[in-house]
Amino acid sequence: MTEAPSSQAALADIEEGLTFRPKFDAAGLVTCVATDAASGDVLMVAHMNDEALRKTIETGQAWYYSRSRKALWRKGESSGHVQRVVEMRMDCDQDAVWIRVEQSGGGACHTGRRSCFYRAVTGDAGSAKLVFVDADKVFDPSKVYR
Repeated sequence: MTEAPSSQAALADIEEGLTFRPKFDAAGLVTCVATDAASGDVLMVAHMNDEALRKTIETGQAWYYSRSRKALWRKGESSGHVQRVVEMRMDCDQDAVWIRVEQSGGGACHTGRRSCFYRAVTGDAGSAKLVFVDADKVFDPSKVYR
C-alpha cells in the first residue's frame, strides 16, 4: 500500500478513483468499523495498521492492531469468535475502513456481549449517563480469555 500523494490530481484519485491508498494516521493506523453482515448492527470499532489491513484482505478474516497491547491480533484467536469478512469498504478519503462480517461464536465484545455498543447515552449534556441496552452476555469472558 502506498502513501497518498499530496497533489490535487492525487486527491481526486483518492476520492473518486479506484486506486487503493489507505491513509494511515500519525500512529500508522486506520479506524475500522465492523458490522454484522446480516443485521447491519455495529459490532465493534477497532484499528488496523498496514499489516492488519493486508492480512484481512489476504485471509478474509478480521485482523486488528491493539493500541493498548501494541500488537497485531486476529479477531477470535483467543475466544474462537472469528469474524469472516463478507465485504470491505473504504471511506471517501481512505482513512477509515468498514467491514461487514459474519461473527462466529455469537459475540464480538471482550465483555461477553454480541456488540461493544451495549450502553445508550441518556440525559442532556450536563447530566448525561449510560443505561444498558442489548446488554445480555452471550458468552462468559472468564472462560474464554484465560
